[in-house]
Amino acid sequence: MSKKVDYKKDYKSLYLPKPAPEVLKIPSIPFFTIEGSGDPNEADFAQATEALYSLSYAVKMSYKSDDIPEGYYEYTVFPLEGIWDLVDYSKPSTDKSNLKYKIMIRQPDFLTDEGFERFLTQTKKKKTNPRLDEVRFEHVEDGMSCQMMHVGSFENEPASFARMEQFCAENGWTRSSKLHREIYISDPRKTVPEKRRTVLRFGVEK
Repeated sequence: MSKKVDYKKDYKSLYLPKPAPEVLKIPSIPFFTIEGSGDPNEADFAQATEALYSLSYAVKMSYKSDDIPEGYYEYTVFPLEGIWDLVDYSKPSTDKSNLKYKIMIRQPDFLTDEGFERFLTQTKKKKTNPRLDEVRFEHVEDGMSCQMMHVGSFENEPASFARMEQFCAENGWTRSSKLHREIYISDPRKTVPEKRRTVLRFGVEK
């Protein structure tokens, strides 16, 4: 096997940006994804997250199997990400029951469609999580985007988004969608809110 791929070192520009806005082009990236809606603090969202991690670890640990994927290399499992929207735009963004999401975990480049089907079948034999049926393997391309590292609680994210939009306005960029992406670098179960690190990103255009 080649050297271990660590996203915090090998993809630093995407996962460890500075706590200041910047614009860059995000390439097409392979993900396991699940779509849904509702309060992310409720059980349904937890099941979706668990389904993504179960599959992601099945891929990572496949080097111990009798059928190692072609091109396998050792790597660190990527963090959870989410693209967020609102179900009803007439309701405030603070209404968590009105949230619409597409959560995902990046996958290594060696994973194929056939490999996905294999790992999904294997994982469903071990796990009874109903949301495994909703997992998709797809490539997502954000394209030109504004991003920054937000340090603090999720509730304080609006201030960082305001900084990002001001930066864009001052540099000739316009936000291209109400959607935004969050990448959860810190585990919220283990990190106090004021120290959480979350990459914030949204699409931009000239």
